[in-house]
Amino acid sequence: MPEAYWAAIATLVLMQSTLGATLTLSIERIVATAVGASVGAIESNYFGANLIAFAVAIFLLGILSFAFRLEKTAYRYASITLTIIVLIPRVNAAWNVAAHRFIEVSVGILVAVAFVAVWREERIVPDTTTE
Repeated sequence: MPEAYWAAIATLVLMQSTLGATLTLSIERIVATAVGASVGAIESNYFGANLIAFAVAIFLLGILSFAFRLEKTAYRYASITLTIIVLIPRVNAAWNVAAHRFIEVSVGILVAVAFVAVWREERIVPDTTTE
């Protein structure tokens, strides 16, 4: 992975106290990253770092997020992915950058889910019986 630090960042962002919370965030983050990477690759491929095209792409992400019933947090993740793909100059083609970004974030998400699944916090249940 050319920018493997995104996997570590995704892992740290997604680790929550419960497996259920992590799974919910993980699904939204994967969908958001896929949407942001796809729109970013299209926008970058056809328009480059054009401010008007970038603004239209951000607006399109909002519409897609609404259509996919994603939370505002997922919209932010999609927007961040789009921004990373479009505004950071790179030598590689936009589709390669988008694919790498998606893979790097997905690996981080899988690590977060595995970590939380293995290292579960024990819940302390109060003793309600009286002696």
